[in-house]
Amino acid sequence: MLHKSKIPNLKVIAFDADDTLFVNEPYFQETEHKFCALMEDYLSHQGISQELFKIEIANLPLYGYGIKGYILSMIEAAMNISNNTIPIEVIEKIIQYGKELLEKPIELLDGIEETLQALQGKYKLVVATKGDLKDQHSKLHRSGLGHYFHHIEVMSDKQTIDYEKLLGRLDIRSNEFLMIGNSLKSDVLPVLEIGGYAVHIPFHTTWEHEKINHKVEHTHFSSFEKISEVLPNLL
Repeated sequence: MLHKSKIPNLKVIAFDADDTLFVNEPYFQETEHKFCALMEDYLSHQGISQELFKIEIANLPLYGYGIKGYILSMIEAAMNISNNTIPIEVIEKIIQYGKELLEKPIELLDGIEETLQALQGKYKLVVATKGDLKDQHSKLHRSGLGHYFHHIEVMSDKQTIDYEKLLGRLDIRSNEFLMIGNSLKSDVLPVLEIGGYAVHIPFHTTWEHEKINHKVEHTHFSSFEKISEVLPNLL
């Protein structure tokens, strides 16, 4: 279990954005359900979901993470599923779904603002998230949380090299860095690998691509059910 006494050099606390600061994945799942309903004349919902996921993963090196890449992957999936016979009206509908996704309201997760208020001034707070640059900055602006953060880093991916670059920009060592997020794969494992500290706050739903199939055990790692449970360990 992490405790302030065990990380005496801690200077920077980084937060993931999607499903750590505010709701994200349920909106994608809602859009996927609408997409499956739109394409159900061609294939079962399960088959459509599998095809879409396969195309999303294949497209990550090209488009990266985020809604715009997701829209293009839905269009490609629709073309594949229909054997390129999809009506233009369906393409228009998919684009509409994507725009609706970009305009979803920001729903802060419980306890996040109180946690940021308590930590502000005691540590340098940053956002370390991945996705589309414009969309992530827009969500942070609309969330009203932007003023808590010293730095906002929208990463193309969250591998060890990406965190090492972030530490370089922040001019800190790995043992001065703590990452808080909902993804063990992206927010925890790479940070532990470079010698940093990590806290996992699980969200009730996780994108399949972010799941891992083993338990994480490390002296630099803790997991809490709610973000507010972090505070007694850091103050």
